[in-house]
Amino acid sequence: QQRMAEAVATTLQDGGHLLVQAGTGTGKSLAYLVPVLAHTVGTGQRAVVSTATLALQRQVLVDDAPRVADVVAARTGRRPEVALLKGWHNYLCRHKVAGGYPTEDEPGLFSADAATAEPPAAATATSPPTGLAEQVLRLREWSEETPTGDRDDLAPGVSDRAWRQVSVTRLECLGATCPMLSECFPEAARQRAHDADVVLTNHAMLGIAASGSSRVLPEHDVLVVDEAHELADRVTTQSTLELSAAVVERTARLARRHAGVVSRQLEEAGTALRTRLEAVPDGRLPDGLPAHLADAVVLVESGAWEALTAMRAEGGADEAGGRAMARSAMVVLHEIAERLLGDGVAQRREVLWCERPRVGAEQPRLHLAPLDVAAPVAGRLLAGRATVMTSATLALGGTFEPMARTLGLPLVRGIEQELDDDTAPRPAGHTPDEGWQGLDVGSPFDYARQGILYTARHLPPPGRDGPSDAALAELVELVRAAGGATLGLFSSRRAAERAAEALREQLDTPVLCQGEDQLPTLVRAFREEEASTLVGTLSLWQGVDVPGPTCRLVVIDRIPFPRPDDPVRQARSEVVAATGGNGFMSVAATHAALLLAQGAGRLVRSPVDRGVVAVLDPRLATARYGSFLTRSLPPMWSTHDGEQVRAALRRLSAG
Repeated sequence: QQRMAEAVATTLQDGGHLLVQAGTGTGKSLAYLVPVLAHTVGTGQRAVVSTATLALQRQVLVDDAPRVADVVAARTGRRPEVALLKGWHNYLCRHKVAGGYPTEDEPGLFSADAATAEPPAAATATSPPTGLAEQVLRLREWSEETPTGDRDDLAPGVSDRAWRQVSVTRLECLGATCPMLSECFPEAARQRAHDADVVLTNHAMLGIAASGSSRVLPEHDVLVVDEAHELADRVTTQSTLELSAAVVERTARLARRHAGVVSRQLEEAGTALRTRLEAVPDGRLPDGLPAHLADAVVLVESGAWEALTAMRAEGGADEAGGRAMARSAMVVLHEIAERLLGDGVAQRREVLWCERPRVGAEQPRLHLAPLDVAAPVAGRLLAGRATVMTSATLALGGTFEPMARTLGLPLVRGIEQELDDDTAPRPAGHTPDEGWQGLDVGSPFDYARQGILYTARHLPPPGRDGPSDAALAELVELVRAAGGATLGLFSSRRAAERAAEALREQLDTPVLCQGEDQLPTLVRAFREEEASTLVGTLSLWQGVDVPGPTCRLVVIDRIPFPRPDDPVRQARSEVVAATGGNGFMSVAATHAALLLAQGAGRLVRSPVDRGVVAVLDPRLATARYGSFLTRSLPPMWSTHDGEQVRAALRRLSAG
């Protein structure tokens, strides 16, 4: 922790860029908060700190930052101010609650279920079963007592559909013309951020800034990215757009209902898009929009522009909030159509695909995502400011290079040189040749003594139909030896359900399966019952923190390569191969290494934890890329001897 804090302090002083890997238990947040808060007080510079998860954000805001601020105040005589900042729609809108906007009776523009109704919130241990009306009523009551209007302060929570009844996007906000501006929650949050020394935010906000909306964050000279291994995916998600006939039709209805604008062209565009998307195959469209589909998107673009022009010509109306909603949806729709008609796919800057939902009544949808986010991250987030990026998993295959490339760090110096005058002095110790630094400060845990990495080399390679009978038999024997106390990480929901079925048939210890209840409820039950087993998919690979004897066995069913038909990673692999690189190693293996490291990291969460990470995929031991993946894992003692591992688990189970 001290070594990391010293490196962060040096980076802030030099204006450099630091990747720092620090294992679980290091206390990363304190290691960067101490030098960052001291730096902001000493220099007057503002810092932005971003996290990927709500749990870490709350830990920093409620526990760590106040403790550090107390120490800095005692040493310097000035207490640094820390403020929380989120996206506009995360805050309750008082004007909407007061009736200033019409009720939204349809899903939002970007929701995946834009054409379907959302069911009532599910019953859980902490949330009673409530319909939409009851949830909205509770939100209205909460609006009278909440000091922040922050959705995350509402417990228990509500469905997305209910929250849309009391919130607006930034584009929908009436701004200075709002009659309740003085009581506005998001405006108050932004004012606190502009006055603060340190602004705590999330990766979604960084994604918005990287997409070109830099004003979502206040001016800052220092950026700290915790859980940095997730940043590139969050920026990609934030920059990915979606278009379907349901979205066009909903936007046309909003314009007609709330702005009095009828766009026949837009209505025709929705019909044309619906018909022509039915003929588009599922999957990637490497050559861009087919001609017949491009014609429909042209109609969408011109129809949206026609409607926007009509809205501007008509001026104000009684329902200002409704007009704002309609205008916002139309602006977004026009921008989506414009980008789909651009040359990003042809120039290999973007990847386009059609998704045909396999269940329900949802319609085909077009998606367009950036092929690479390194350049916008480097140019809009990192260049010109001191940057610290930290995580327990940044060195993949034993090197920081893959993660550095993904996050754009090798590009930063060139961007800064283009922006700077050639005669401008450079910060001390920050030369063009250095660019960025990677540092692994290690871990406080003794992995070689605390953990065993077991690769079931004798099993057959996994197939497409889920775990083999041999793999399920191996799983049952491992869990039996461990006496439960198992976290099972599976590559698909179907695989997890098959595993749960096999365990329930042959063992008498409790088995919890993702999807059978809310995830927090399942994790809490797993934590409280030592003999239980929890199995699930991607949500469990990261962020589950269950120290102690409750988790002494982590089972991974297969190496978590991305799906072969994943359009974004498929396109990225092709670009790497076209430039002479190894697309598989650069994209698929790097993705798998990161998830494997995160999954294996669920085992040892404290200095007294002991246990086994069992990988039921023999390719980790037999394939050429296996050593790259293994070097990404915590340095546990490794074996292929199943009986030796089961004996160790039996000893741990016996106490």
